[in-house]
Amino acid sequence: MNESELTSILEEAGFSPYQADAYVALLELGSATATDLAEESDVPDPRIYDVLRDLEKAGYVETYEQDSLRARVHDFEALQESLDDRATRFSRAVDEIERRWEKPRMEESVVNVVTRFETVLESAAEAIENAENQIQLTVNPDTFEVLRPALRAATDNGVAVNLAITTDGESESVPDPETVADVCTEARHRELSSPFVAIVDRKKAYFAPHEGSTNEYGLIVDDQTHAYVFYWFFLTTQWDNWEPVVAAEDDTQEYLEIRYCIRDIAPLIDDGKTVRLRVDGADTETGDRRVIEGTVKDVIVGPDHVNLETTPISSYGDRVAIVLETDDGTVDVGGWGALVEDVEAHRIVVESVE
Repeated sequence: MNESELTSILEEAGFSPYQADAYVALLELGSATATDLAEESDVPDPRIYDVLRDLEKAGYVETYEQDSLRARVHDFEALQESLDDRATRFSRAVDEIERRWEKPRMEESVVNVVTRFETVLESAAEAIENAENQIQLTVNPDTFEVLRPALRAATDNGVAVNLAITTDGESESVPDPETVADVCTEARHRELSSPFVAIVDRKKAYFAPHEGSTNEYGLIVDDQTHAYVFYWFFLTTQWDNWEPVVAAEDDTQEYLEIRYCIRDIAPLIDDGKTVRLRVDGADTETGDRRVIEGTVKDVIVGPDHVNLETTPISSYGDRVAIVLETDDGTVDVGGWGALVEDVEAHRIVVESVE
């Protein structure tokens, strides 16, 4: 690097042109009188004293009397710290610019396409950590480790987590069941590579193709209707067909999906059993949270509910609903996106079967 380049860089670091010229010249001279320094640099004689005074005040040089005013470079650490600090701030600025460039603009669209998987993962982790009700998640073992702290926070807050762990069948293995059980309600193992999918509180969805996909991109969705598409993909391809590696606790019959609840209670109703449920959901007219309790009067699955025990969830394409008899009258309970029912169920708990 020549003197001209060094001078320009010092100017970029906050030196005035005269200060940069004087400082570079003083580095070459070691120490010099003010007059000699003015001759060596491009600083006019009348200005050299002001320039030296400013450099001394900044801690970059020191002046002393020896027949005449002389100057020498002071401890280099002051300038080094200043340059290092600027370099750090520039580097942080680059990172922040990249983050803001990659960050989806939620106010502009409910579906945002990003170019880096890390952006999807960071957004999903934040949503998972702040979830309030439920999470459906498909991850490979490496991504599971990255999201484990966020899942830990969610489960500590009482959030129900359905976790599908996928492996490629060759180099990947399912994490230890105890480790998995610590951060989820139920987990299943899908023995095929799969895209990354996360659905949080039925409102937000995150998607990225599996490794090896031709194009690297990700989707961040902030809309309940769009999120339902990803939820159905998760339910039918990532969840329903695979065996649990971590089962839900035996003493709790809790359902996040109304179809599973109907599949289990329909035979009981046909046998004349009395099934009492507690439903935590939302009023379909107001959107407000609504919690109801009552006995099951009927279940609705399209035209019939014969042989539901052997029917895969993917075939439950018609209307599904539970009719509850409550203290305040009959209430129709539907699943995600319920329109004609009174309540959209988010969680259903079987309180008793008699």
